[in-house]
Amino acid sequence: MPSVMFREHEGKLSLYIPKKDLEAMVVSLEHDKADKWGGKVELDDGSAWYLDPLDAKPKLPKTLRVRRA
Repeated sequence: MPSVMFREHEGKLSLYIPKKDLEAMVVSLEHDKADKWGGKVELDDGSAWYLDPLDAKPKLPKTLRVRRA
């Protein structure tokens, strides 16, 4: 389970994976509500990751643990 950093720039969400030195834009996020944030994360490079849903959207940038979906 790698640690990744979620960032928001100009209203768009991106994900940075340090071990791969990869930054990609988030195309879709399964749960993006005030009371639930996370789930399946799809990136513009075609990869998908899973973030255990959080109770609320975190203040970004934020480092979180994900796993391949």
